[in-house]
Amino acid sequence: MQSINNTLVEGRPEFASREISVLGKSEGSLAAWRRLIVGGGKNAVREVSGDFSVGFSDTAGRGFLAVDRFAIRSLCYRVVNGELRFATRADELADSTSEIDPQAIFDYLYFHVIPSPRTIFKDIFRLPPGHCAVFENGSISISPYWVPQFCELEKPSFESLRSEFRQLLHDAVVRQLDGGKPGCFLSGGTDSSTVAGMIGEVSGRPAATYSIGFEAQGYDEMEYARIAAHHFKTEHHEYYVTPDDLVVSIPSVAQYYDQPFGNSSALPAYYCAKMAREDGVTKILAGDGGDELFGGNARYAKQKVFGYYDSVPWIFRDALLEPMLLKTPLGKLPLARKAASYIEQAKIPLPDRAQIYNMLHRLGISQVFDPNFLGRVDIDDPIRQQREVWNFALAQSQTNRELAFDWRYTLAECDLPKVLGTTRLAGIEVGFPMLDDHLLNFSLQLPASYKVNGLKLRWFFKEALRGFLPDRILTKKKQGFGLPFGVWATKNPRLRSLAEDSVRGLVDRNILRQDFVDALFGRHLYDHPGYYGEMIWISMMLEQWLRRNVGVIADGSGSR
Repeated sequence: MQSINNTLVEGRPEFASREISVLGKSEGSLAAWRRLIVGGGKNAVREVSGDFSVGFSDTAGRGFLAVDRFAIRSLCYRVVNGELRFATRADELADSTSEIDPQAIFDYLYFHVIPSPRTIFKDIFRLPPGHCAVFENGSISISPYWVPQFCELEKPSFESLRSEFRQLLHDAVVRQLDGGKPGCFLSGGTDSSTVAGMIGEVSGRPAATYSIGFEAQGYDEMEYARIAAHHFKTEHHEYYVTPDDLVVSIPSVAQYYDQPFGNSSALPAYYCAKMAREDGVTKILAGDGGDELFGGNARYAKQKVFGYYDSVPWIFRDALLEPMLLKTPLGKLPLARKAASYIEQAKIPLPDRAQIYNMLHRLGISQVFDPNFLGRVDIDDPIRQQREVWNFALAQSQTNRELAFDWRYTLAECDLPKVLGTTRLAGIEVGFPMLDDHLLNFSLQLPASYKVNGLKLRWFFKEALRGFLPDRILTKKKQGFGLPFGVWATKNPRLRSLAEDSVRGLVDRNILRQDFVDALFGRHLYDHPGYYGEMIWISMMLEQWLRRNVGVIADGSGSR
């Protein structure tokens, strides 16, 4: 764990300047960073690629901080009595003066994570991805050094792009291997299967692959992992997670993170990483990022369908469709009701439209939270955050803007911390070849129609790898490490007891309403275990984190 001092250097930065690169190899990364920033100022960070976090200060009290484009390497900071302090984790900076931020708790239950720059602590912040900070005269200034800028090719050549793409994939995997036993997560999706195949291609030996299954209908996709493993002749390993595994592991996983973290696939990822570590793998590769760089999430096609409404002539929309379907009894008929729902959603601009089905909105914010808690938070802050991020990227197409949006919320704030946290808990390193800067730059030039072609997701990615990946992998629906928590909680008394005891702790803390929690465990969970199980999960993980950490901080003993 990183100690709090005046220097912090992590990751594998790649310096564009040959002089700086040579200095880094001879005298270390810190010397290279100091030379770079002193010579070129904060804008010089643009010349650095790879995954990294860096922080340093001088005897005059000036300081500099930066993290990579996806914040793979996290960096937190606070200012105390005019002094800059920084560390890799928020809880490393917390002390007896640190207070839990109610707004952060609301954000957590809204997003299932706490997006940067906020952390769970009022006075501690996390540097957002692609940002740097300059500290001078007792104050800190935060700014982006990198903004996603999409410059789509006007006359792309598929064959040329295909050849370039496959070479970039090959090189990205080469850069991530550590010379030890090559291994990777294998869900059976396109990304993890691609990484598994590329490991075999570049290393000359089969990848060691690790997959998690569930004895629960609709959640297990081990069949596809086996297809990929057989196709690439990997050294394949499987583990089936059980409800009893969750009972044992939920407290330790929840409490390991530096703040509440609600991605339920953290548990399967942990068991997968643990299996790899026990098998002798020192660094495991993950496929995260392919969907977000190349257009693989179903919501991209869904939002594109809503976007079609904008092409309807305005006079037809305003004079016929909307009055007929939204303002007359005709709109209440079954087929017309669906059309009316489509129009109502299409009229809401992104990113607001994407939050229509947010769990808190569907459940009713006032029905979920204690009124005294609501009086301490701004319920509109999350959507303001999202609008700011949505407008951040330089993109002409809706699809590319959605991708850039997901680079922040899906990757940097959720999926990457999930994998990084669980692999560290398991005692193993992790690499993300799909997020290689060269692949990222390639994605920025790829036409939006190559990412979502009509309603075909990941069109270019799949076509470029046709013949390399098995056809059944190319045509399968995305699933990932979905966890059947809700289903299991209705059947396993120990798991339900852990969950209910945890969530009722949030009632005692005056965060959730008593009647809401009563209904949650009394009928909602059994009526819709998948849907309400997610609400129970994120609430349970919040309480488990609070139980471990609030007391530690209040005692004045610092974090673990």
